[in-house]
Amino acid sequence: MKAIVIHAAKDLRIEKREVEALGPGQVEVAVDAGGICGSDLHYYNHGGFGTVRIREPMILGHEVAGTIKALGSGVTHLEIGDRVAVSPSRPCNECDYCLEGKQNHCFNMRFYGSAMPMPHIQGAFRQRLVAEAWQCHVVDDGIPIYEAAMAEPFAVALHAVKRTGSLANKRVLVTGCGPIGVLAIIAARAHGAREIVATDVMNAVLKKALQVGADRVINSAENPERLSDYAANKGYFDVQFEASGNERAMRSGLEALRPQSTLVQLGLGGDISFPQNMVVTKEIELKGTFRFHEEFGLAVDLINRRRVDLSALLTGVYPIDEAVRAFDIAGDRTQSMKVQLAF
Repeated sequence: MKAIVIHAAKDLRIEKREVEALGPGQVEVAVDAGGICGSDLHYYNHGGFGTVRIREPMILGHEVAGTIKALGSGVTHLEIGDRVAVSPSRPCNECDYCLEGKQNHCFNMRFYGSAMPMPHIQGAFRQRLVAEAWQCHVVDDGIPIYEAAMAEPFAVALHAVKRTGSLANKRVLVTGCGPIGVLAIIAARAHGAREIVATDVMNAVLKKALQVGADRVINSAENPERLSDYAANKGYFDVQFEASGNERAMRSGLEALRPQSTLVQLGLGGDISFPQNMVVTKEIELKGTFRFHEEFGLAVDLINRRRVDLSALLTGVYPIDEAVRAFDIAGDRTQSMKVQLAF
């Protein structure tokens, strides 16, 4: 089979790999669609992020969906021909955190396409993927496979909503309108947000934010005063989803948050400073959010039931042999939101 393998920054290759042996409780999936994520782009553009670096060749990818081609012994709830979205989250279910129901913090997590451990965890950008049957969630007839492949990033947004608590009748600010920020808008709307305002520094992504359900958008580079208006009377918003990882976005959001509101940090960035006194005097809750676990099944269910429409995020689909071109386009925010590969 063909696989997309990263060797170092800007060294992406299409290589032949052997298909893994099918074991009990497993299924073999012909991968049909895979979305390029921000972490994939970090590996491609920089060879990693923070202290995480590529130290050996690694298959990239973790946002995939496909068709079951073979069943291992003991698999009864899936059939050959089923289309499935595959969760990349593979916790050990034996460590202390897994036993506490915090599988996203598993000590021995085997998350597809991760250079954190050594040897690296090989990813899912390959033509045939052997997965545990419990990772696979059936996609209904009529659901485009590219939309099913967005279940993973949508699950990230759903976990962020879970960290927040109820959004019913809440006013929500989303700072940063990349794929995760836009999916946070969709998730917030599905969970009853009363009003959603989104900010970014690029008009192209702000148009997407409006398209998927934001009530108002603000270009914080061109018109920062429009967000400042929300800071009057100690603030306006009940919740901020900070999806940019930018210090300025976090600070401006804190100013616009009401007393006893919540800031949920989705975007990854470096060390930053923040106005501690404002957090204290407004009694603002700061919450991190990391990956997901059970939310993957909810993401697929919402997609299957047409409770959400993720199709607006898709920029384009490129064949596996054009992977380098696809990665270059995915890294250009002026022309892409979510780029996928066809295997």
